[in-house]
Formats: sequence, C-alpha cells, structure tokens
Amino acid sequence: MTERLVVIGNGMASLRFLERLTERASGRFDVTCVGAEPVAAYNRVLLSSLLGGEVDEAACTFRGLDWYAAHGITLVTGAPVTVVDPGARIVQVGEGLVLPFERLVLAVGSVPIRLPKPGMDLPGVITFRDLADVAAIRKAAVAGARAVVIGGGLLGLEAAVGLRRLGVDTTLLHVMDRLMERQLDHAAAGLVRDAMEARGVRVRLRADTEAVEGEGRVERLRLTDGTVLPADLVVMSVGVRPSTALAAAAGLEVGRGIRVDDRLETSVPGIHALGECAEHRGVTYGLVEPAYEQAEILARHLCGEDAAYAGTTLSTSLKVSGLPVFSAGLVDVPEGAEAVTWSDPAAGLYRKLVIGDDRLVGAVFVGDVGEQGWCKTLIRTGDALAPGDRDDLMFGRAPPRPGAAHPLAA
Repeated sequence: MTERLVVIGNGMASLRFLERLTERASGRFDVTCVGAEPVAAYNRVLLSSLLGGEVDEAACTFRGLDWYAAHGITLVTGAPVTVVDPGARIVQVGEGLVLPFERLVLAVGSVPIRLPKPGMDLPGVITFRDLADVAAIRKAAVAGARAVVIGGGLLGLEAAVGLRRLGVDTTLLHVMDRLMERQLDHAAAGLVRDAMEARGVRVRLRADTEAVEGEGRVERLRLTDGTVLPADLVVMSVGVRPSTALAAAAGLEVGRGIRVDDRLETSVPGIHALGECAEHRGVTYGLVEPAYEQAEILARHLCGEDAAYAGTTLSTSLKVSGLPVFSAGLVDVPEGAEAVTWSDPAAGLYRKLVIGDDRLVGAVFVGDVGEQGWCKTLIRTGDALAPGDRDDLMFGRAPPRPGAAHPLAA
C-alpha cells in the first residue's frame, strides 16, 4: 500500500526533498506537490543574474515537467493551498480541489517584509523575492530610471548590482553601520562597499527610511534625517519572515516559524515542515544550505532510516560585484576568544579567523576564499587546531615537496 503524501510548496527545499525521496523510496508514496507560483521550482540564487541579464529564465530551471511525471509526482502549479485540515487529513487547493493525505510536508517558504512606513503600498515599490518580482523590476527599470534599494543584506546587494547592470541609476540604503552585518565585520564590509561603489552603486549607511512619497506612484524617498532621494523605483529587501499563516490556521504549533523536532515533524503527527518556514530548536534559517540538509534528513526519516536533524552551522559563500566573500560561524569576537587577521585593502583581500580555546569558531574571507571548505569543517566538528593550521588557514596550505606526501593529506 502506498502512502498519500502531499507537499505544499514547490521551491528549492521542496524539490530537493522530492529528489532525495524518489532516490530512496520509488513507489512507496503517492506524491502530490502543490506550488503557488505558476512555474515549477527554479533557482532563486540566480535571480540577481536574471535581473541583470546575465542569464535567461531557462537557466534558472531545475527540473522539467517530464521529471515530475517520470517519478510519479503529480505537480499542481499556480494554485495556493487555502485550507489544511489535520483532523480530516485533507488539503484544499483553491476553491475546489481537495487532496487527502497520510503524510503532509509544509515547504511554504517565507514572505518578504515591507517596512511599516508611509507609502510602501505605492505603485513602484517592489520586493525582490521571485520571478514575478524580477519581471516587475525589469519593467520599471526603463532608460533614465532612478532606483533606491532598501536593505544592505545579501538580497539587497544583489538587487542593486542587478539594477546597475541594467544601466539604472541605483542607490543602496542600509540602516546599519555596515553592509551584511550578520555575516561580515567592519573591515570585510568595507571591502564589499568599495566593490559595490566601483560598480556604480551609491551606498548610504545609517540611512533610515521615513516614507516613500509620490502622487499615485513612487516619486521620491525621504530619510529620517530629512534627506530626499528622487526615485522612480523602490526595491524593498529588508528581510523575510517564515510563512506560518496556513499552519497556524490548522492549529499547528507556531513560533517564529512552524515548530518542528529533530525529525522535522510538527506538533501534529504525520505533518512535517522544512526550509525557511520551519523553526527548529528556536532557530529559523533563511539560507539554502540548511533547507537542503533538512530535506535530506526528512527524506531519510520517511523512508524508515534513523535520521535526525541537529541544526546547521551557518555559512555564506557568494560573489558581490565579482568579489568572492565567505563567512561562517562567529563574526564578532566573544570574550575569551581571539582574532587573527590579515588585510591587503589595495588588492581587495582580507582574512579573519576567530579562535577560542584553540578551536576555530568563525571565519571571514574576502577576495580569496580558497580555504572555505576546511574552515566550515573545523567549525562544524569543533576539532582542535593542529600546529601550523593557523598559518595554513590564513595563507593557504603549502604544496607538498615533489615525491613527498602532504603532511595534512591524511
């Protein structure tokens, strides 16, 4: 007997879960996947490249519709789920489609935050989250347009770079004193700012938006210090919040996200959650890597394996205006720890190791990220640093002598 499994959401986390599930349990589940967007899962990481014209929409596609059909997955797109009834074990899609289930997976992602300031509902204020947002931004990014991007996190930087590639006059606002403050210290953030400005993006820090103004559509943005910035387009990228409304209405336990245990199960047996909508041990993640780890664990668990999710050590690896950036673990130095740094601002190079109790607890690299994999492993395992590790992490491992095994090869 096959179990009826319904997956709500068809984003990157959902697709990774379906891929891992079909690898392990072909024919074990009768799977229906319901996505609110009109297309199948795509690579959101490439949205800024799509916005800037570096790739086309086809390059963002993961799996064609034939893949779902070949694996026996019924895919429903462009159809938001309106009701989850845990007692009756049914999901209602739109007004008429009803899907019974034995197992349910919520992979409903997150929703972009809009600042609670006047004018945020004016035409021309757009979030940067999905394909529809990219299309709306590109439509507004006409010749001579002036854009203001609010938010100096990863997505805000990507949106600003994408707009500049389109030739749009672009200003990036961030309320904090440095860009990407969760991932970068001041020195690293300064190099990223330099890279942004070298690409023609104006960056204003400690810039708090008071209101967006205009007659019938966006015309200007006013800061709390009185500065007025002309704007034809305002892109909002100030973060996301887990999508919990559907789960809360169904009576599932909800905090910041949909609360799950180490097997990604919610407060209702047989109903699971993963990805950006899930809250595990009080933590919600807004990155792809934790979602993929959760997808792997849940697929193994549903296939009868003894698999548990213990959380993810956060890391970020990306290119900002062509500048490689890596961050993992702690960015700021806690009491009792030390920082080892090396900097060459003229070359755009910076490395910082945060070391506590002779263990690597954090790392920030800009310009050269060659040892990022090793750093992630050391931070995750908590292994003590061996003699010479500090130098090798800072400057790279020396190549072995001809005919000799590398001392770290084992």
